[in-house]
Amino acid sequence: MSKIVTIGGGTGTFTVLLGLKGKGHELSAVVAMSDDGGSTGRLRTEMGVLPPGDIRQALVALSGEEQLMLDLFNYRFGKGNLSGHNFGNLLLAALEKITGDFEKAVEAAQKILKVEGQVIPVTTSETELFVKLESGQEVAGENVIDDEPPESLRDALVSEIYLNPHVQITEKARQAISSADLILLGPGDFWGSLMANLVVDGVKEALLNSKAKKVLVLNLMTRWGQKGFKASDYLSWVEKYTKLDYVLINNTDFNEEIVKLYEKDYEYPVEDDLGESEECLVIRSDLLSVKTYKQEETDVVKRSLLRHDSAKIAEAVLEILNSEL
Repeated sequence: MSKIVTIGGGTGTFTVLLGLKGKGHELSAVVAMSDDGGSTGRLRTEMGVLPPGDIRQALVALSGEEQLMLDLFNYRFGKGNLSGHNFGNLLLAALEKITGDFEKAVEAAQKILKVEGQVIPVTTSETELFVKLESGQEVAGENVIDDEPPESLRDALVSEIYLNPHVQITEKARQAISSADLILLGPGDFWGSLMANLVVDGVKEALLNSKAKKVLVLNLMTRWGQKGFKASDYLSWVEKYTKLDYVLINNTDFNEEIVKLYEKDYEYPVEDDLGESEECLVIRSDLLSVKTYKQEETDVVKRSLLRHDSAKIAEAVLEILNSEL
């Protein structure tokens, strides 16, 4: 049984875990802990808890429970004071208060959902995500960085990303990375899910010391702070923290009408400019889900309309795992 570790958060990690679950491997999800938007942001502010949203999605993806329980964890209230909140987020917040420890809260939720594998917060210390722009201006907060950048900054480029205050990797996350056979980075929000993990103190060292095969799954579309970004730009950012062995990139065309919707938000398909001379092996494949996703009316956080396909990613990852290279 091989050990596969995902590093990310949100919908991207959910998609990957869903595809890899039940394939006979030991799965661990290392999840970013700087989310401050939507239901998660409100709970952080009002209850003083650590962000539960990305953890909840990973728990649901790895759950062995019946569909009704999964629907309960994902249920989003539409009216009243709870409007916009996920039941699962509220439960994790309550478990943190009861146990007095976020890691214990996650462990309790894993038992409730009969999780196949483990979900691990990358840190259990309170922190906030920051980016510095090429102009020198700083932008604070994952929700602003990923979903609500000021119109005046639409053309800005990110030159630096960091957490304030600096926080340490949890021992569980360090051990999972150190003992992995394969580490999957992405897909998902580049700044808020992937890079928010990599800038945690101790993550870079754990990755560099790990003998695992390291695979980057490139996103389908660019986001704010990534104007003109091509595949090589994402590679350059990630390789500041670890040496990659493989890169997975989608090579199928998108629905033009969906692309036009993205363009209204200054988001564009990621251009593949990777040559055959890259130090890592570039694998081009159909990784696109045929399903087009819609935004829930009660969800205030912006969601992706185009997504990767769970089964296609899992197939590509398992081929890499079993390869001799």
